[in-house]
Amino acid sequence: MTATTTDRRRADPVLPAPRGPLSAGVLAALTAPRRLPPDASEAMSADPYGEDLQLALYVLYELHYRGFAGVEDDREWDPALQPLRRALEDRFLGALRADVPSGRGADEAFGDLLVESTDHRDSVAYHLEHDGELWQLREYAVLRSLYHLKEGDPHTWVIPRLTGRAKAAMVAVQYDEYGAGHAENLHARLFADLMEDLGLDTEYGRYLGVVPGVALATVNLMTLFGLRRSLRGSLVGHFASVEVTSSPGSRRLARAMRRTGAGPAAERFYTEHVEADAVHEQVVRREVIGGLLADEPQLEADVAFGADATGFLEDRLGAHLLRAWRAGRSALRAGPDPTG
Repeated sequence: MTATTTDRRRADPVLPAPRGPLSAGVLAALTAPRRLPPDASEAMSADPYGEDLQLALYVLYELHYRGFAGVEDDREWDPALQPLRRALEDRFLGALRADVPSGRGADEAFGDLLVESTDHRDSVAYHLEHDGELWQLREYAVLRSLYHLKEGDPHTWVIPRLTGRAKAAMVAVQYDEYGAGHAENLHARLFADLMEDLGLDTEYGRYLGVVPGVALATVNLMTLFGLRRSLRGSLVGHFASVEVTSSPGSRRLARAMRRTGAGPAAERFYTEHVEADAVHEQVVRREVIGGLLADEPQLEADVAFGADATGFLEDRLGAHLLRAWRAGRSALRAGPDPTG
């Protein structure tokens, strides 16, 4: 595969192949506007973490970001699509509420995240740091590209729903995520540079077809939290969880990039996050969470749920990656090899 050149003019993503009846129905409805999507009741029997539901939800969510080639922009809020999207969300969210511990406070949820485990058997970052091969780092970049090429955007939706300290601190952190006013320092741009160093295509959404549902779920979670004002506390919990865990993980991934000779831009993406996210972690916990709960203390359980749901889905993704890599096989879905 030939890597993308430095030309980064916008191109609309291409719709993926379906993975089941729900995603097939959604894709058909988007390409043939007079065709109705599947009935919302069909979502209730679907695997909430499965390939079909997660792809269907991802495609519907992507209409709020960059959309797809051949799909009109006004399909974003097409009333015909909303009942199914709500049913997919409810199925996914209901499963998370059943599988993630409840009744925890924010301090308890984040206290666990602040202590790095000495048992590294389940750590993807530790594996990549010490044993990862270059092809595994490339697969990791492919999987993470669906988030990192839109990095910051899902969390920005919470800003108009915050006030005072929480809003000011959130804007300050997001300012850094968006390159502090410099387009070349946008974190999404830095990740595209990383992908170029790894010989990968930097086109937005390029790898959707090979990213498994277990990874789609981690991206769908933040969009779900972002689009529902009622889940603003959970979005803050998700955001804080990402910032709290980013610095130590980024340090390991920077070492992995250095050890495998991935390239300076590949290493830079993670070294940038080591110091920046260590600072962000303090701001987020004290000002974003602290400010939110000072204004709306009833959202504490939602903040904890957002953090715990994030950890739950990341653990599922980590188990998938390590199981595949330790068996010497790809963690990506079957299809044209995007890393070859």
